[in-house]
Amino acid sequence: MPSRNLVIERKNIMELAGKNVLIIGCGKSGIGAAAFLLREGAYPVLFDESEKLTEKTVRESLAVKMEETGVTIGAVSAKIVLGKLPEEIKEQAKLLVVSPGVPVDSPLVEEFQKRGIPVWGEIELAYQKERGQVVAITGTNGKTTTTTLLGEIMKRHFETSFVMGNIGYPYADIAGKTTEQSVTVGEISSFQLETIESFHPRVSAILNITPDHLNRHHTMENYIAAKNNITKNQNNNDFCILNYDNKDTRKLGEACPAKVLWFSVREELREGVFLRGEEIFMSQGGKSESLMNIREMRLVGLCNVENVMAAILASEAMGVPKEEYLDVIKNFRAVEHRIEFVEEVRGVAYYNDSKGTNPDAAIQAISAMERPTILIGGGYDKESDYDQWVEAFLNKVKLLVLIGQTKKKIAACAESHGFRDIVFADTFEEAFGICVQNAVGGDAVLLSPACASWGMFSNYEERGRLFKELVYRERERM
Repeated sequence: MPSRNLVIERKNIMELAGKNVLIIGCGKSGIGAAAFLLREGAYPVLFDESEKLTEKTVRESLAVKMEETGVTIGAVSAKIVLGKLPEEIKEQAKLLVVSPGVPVDSPLVEEFQKRGIPVWGEIELAYQKERGQVVAITGTNGKTTTTTLLGEIMKRHFETSFVMGNIGYPYADIAGKTTEQSVTVGEISSFQLETIESFHPRVSAILNITPDHLNRHHTMENYIAAKNNITKNQNNNDFCILNYDNKDTRKLGEACPAKVLWFSVREELREGVFLRGEEIFMSQGGKSESLMNIREMRLVGLCNVENVMAAILASEAMGVPKEEYLDVIKNFRAVEHRIEFVEEVRGVAYYNDSKGTNPDAAIQAISAMERPTILIGGGYDKESDYDQWVEAFLNKVKLLVLIGQTKKKIAACAESHGFRDIVFADTFEEAFGICVQNAVGGDAVLLSPACASWGMFSNYEERGRLFKELVYRERERM
């Protein structure tokens, strides 16, 4: 799978200078987009319906972002509108930029679409300045680990590389720094993929697809279509990495415009990367070669074996020598909040999987546990189905501690499957205390909620950091 160092053909690139651009949302994404547009000489208008914001705080945030990215002029020239959006501003806009939290079927977005005005998210906007090759990672689970690992591999091999996207590094801050020789690795969510037009990765990956965000996408068909948008502008000179074991990604491979590279932990593939026993193999032309033993990894769980396989295929597609990517893989540690080992206190191992925000991700975390486990679950309701998650408790979970909006819904599901070792908690701190009281040496305490953090926390990072802080406090009591 050699890399063909082709220059990506960039279609539909828009000249932004001098254009009136309306940005919906004054959060991090909106502020980043405004700063990007100001640097490009556009005329952005930041709009937010929130009554909690003030023009002063929004403008201060924009000034800070401009300074962070090395440009100190222009922050005062952006127009800021809060509350109600005047008709004349809508009429003047030649481009609409939406934050990830804005649904594409909202009335305002649909109004712009009917008028033929482009509707972009930050990924499409920033791509207008991309000059190098892009490796883009999506999927329901595993995106952050795979993207972070690939970022380390690309940094080892290429002189200039970047990591961006849903992982916490805004693409708008990075795109202007790229060159024809650079590589950008991006974690891209389904929300971000809904609004792409020209975004063209050299290598794409759809790690898996399981039900998630159905409160936003409404149907699985819509969700799958959003994920598949990552291949929208690819061709047979590009590569798409797909999970052979996942029925939805396997089906996407049938009509994929790029060359498909498969990985599997269940099947021995004639072409691709697969698992045999504890060995990861690469097969080409029917000939198989062992690459490494999974016990050489510092990551745990079959989910991380899949992530590593995807990283191997992406590295091969980008022409990275085997000895380089294997060395990085063997020394790579779990990313924060994803089956992250925190500490062992009084013989109890504590794992932070706050990024397990849907049932499938939480199943993977439970499967990785090798001890009797006390599990903290629950949170914001994304209209998920919890049956398969509960079924994974068998011979693994000894006690389920539930919090948040979904606690009664999850408890009812668990009881319908015959699992009744359940305790409710009103606060996260109370839930952690229940875990400590019930754990004995040899147990594990796992935070893997199967739900989003909203309602109790700003994001999953905040939830995970509190969990780790409570673990460290418990250690200090020894």
